[in-house]
Amino acid sequence: MGDIDDLPKNKANHTALTPLWFLERAATVHPTRTSLIHGSLRYTWLDTYRRCRRLASALSNHSIGLGSTVAVIAPNTPAMYEAHFGVPMSGAVINAVNIRLNAATIAFLLGHSKSEVVMVDQEFFPLAEEALKIMAESKTPFKPQLLIVIADSSCDPDVLGHALARGAVEYEKFLATGDPEFPWQPPEDEWQSIGLGYTSGTTASPKGVVLSHRGAYLMSLSNPIIWGMTEGPVYLWTLPMFHCNGWCFTWSLAALCGTNICLRQVTAKAVYSAIANEGVTHFSAAPVVLNSIVNAPKEDTILPLPCVVHVTTAGAAPPPSVLFSMAEKGFRVTHTYGLSETYGPSVVCAWKPEWDALPPITQARLNARQGVRYVGLEGLDVVDPKTMKPVPADGTTMGEIVMRGNMVMKGYLKNPKANAESFAGGWFHSGDLAVKHPDGYIEIKDRSKDIIISGGENISSVEVENILYTHPAVFEVSVVARPDERWGESPCAFVTLKPEVDNSNEQRLAEDIIKFCREKMPRYWVPKSVVFGPLPKTATGKIQKHILRAKAKEMGPIPKSKL
Repeated sequence: MGDIDDLPKNKANHTALTPLWFLERAATVHPTRTSLIHGSLRYTWLDTYRRCRRLASALSNHSIGLGSTVAVIAPNTPAMYEAHFGVPMSGAVINAVNIRLNAATIAFLLGHSKSEVVMVDQEFFPLAEEALKIMAESKTPFKPQLLIVIADSSCDPDVLGHALARGAVEYEKFLATGDPEFPWQPPEDEWQSIGLGYTSGTTASPKGVVLSHRGAYLMSLSNPIIWGMTEGPVYLWTLPMFHCNGWCFTWSLAALCGTNICLRQVTAKAVYSAIANEGVTHFSAAPVVLNSIVNAPKEDTILPLPCVVHVTTAGAAPPPSVLFSMAEKGFRVTHTYGLSETYGPSVVCAWKPEWDALPPITQARLNARQGVRYVGLEGLDVVDPKTMKPVPADGTTMGEIVMRGNMVMKGYLKNPKANAESFAGGWFHSGDLAVKHPDGYIEIKDRSKDIIISGGENISSVEVENILYTHPAVFEVSVVARPDERWGESPCAFVTLKPEVDNSNEQRLAEDIIKFCREKMPRYWVPKSVVFGPLPKTATGKIQKHILRAKAKEMGPIPKSKL
């Protein structure tokens, strides 16, 4: 090897990668710059750094550190943001909990993760209390050693009084017990865990996704590189911070010394208001949120936008029609794709300058593809899941999306079987089916479990949905398989109508939608049944297809006599 490779690592030239250093730098470089806005509340980066060190110190005073897990049940508030730094600064792991889960599921998460501390927003204390009761009465009872309630003046004051009477400590009082100059230390090993998040658990118990300091660091820097995000952005939190730690933007904003605008409840009116009043430059959201923005009532919008607003979207394949409408309104949308297991989005539909000259609808169609790997992801491909051989880049042959590299999770907590399956063949298996185009960009066609097989032919529910989204009456749509006596399965469309649409004659509307489909798609793709009503969603805006599949099954099979 020679002398050139004999130089050892030392403290001067090697340290574990961690996004925690970003906060220290922000407080040093821009101590008086606004770090966080929440209603009338304003913090600077120095304020935020001192508060996060107080949190780390207060946790350490209760022997919370390496090996501990701290669960946080809260919406997008300052405390939730601070927990992303303060918890790992103590050496512990942050478990940001989905606030839309029911008490039984939260009880499972808290018990499975052995969360020694539960921080809960005042609004969600009744939910947490019910979950803790379920845990206490289970076969393997577990009780956290510390319960912290985050007070909020917009919530029922009686709930706060009840929480304190139950032994909870109020968050600000807890912070007051900590040292704002707490001498936190980075992890000795960057493979140390920084975060724990749980998958939706739609077919079994949720799986705990474990993330490392190294992966979080790399994702935090990949985000702005991919997005062209420069120093000092004003970022609106429309994306839940509990979802993949806010796609790691919690840490990215500190790296860029930007401003976080917390949004407790996400509405189109609140988004437009923040753009007008706070100078928002960036936000991230699932396609369902974009859909609400483009269909917002005129009185809730502020158009034209005062400046170009950059948007990243992920969580589901966005319909080209929604991307087109967002562009028309002045939003510049970057389409990304990823999973909880890849720290959030790790694939991007990288925009090419030559697309600028194309018609807007063509641009939207190209931008609806999932794209190419992030700069921080080392491997991405579409393969035959049986042979692991890459599919041809012909835009038609389907395979499974697989990834590998530093932005893939450490693994699932206490689940060796799932780890073996997910990492088979040296790749992480996404479970998403896609094609690879000649230019190397991948495009999702469906989840493997969502493909509809009708008469032996595969039907992509995503492609049927994209066409249905262009119908003038359709606000939201999800297509799933319904049993069919003749074909085995056939598409069933669950539709939410736009508010202004007259729904007094649903049979006529259903017939009109089916006629529309016959003119736009192959006959075997056409939904044989249309069901109207609101669509069940997760907290991050994903439509819960497993619920719709169950409903379609309950409806019974389509009889052979029906065309």
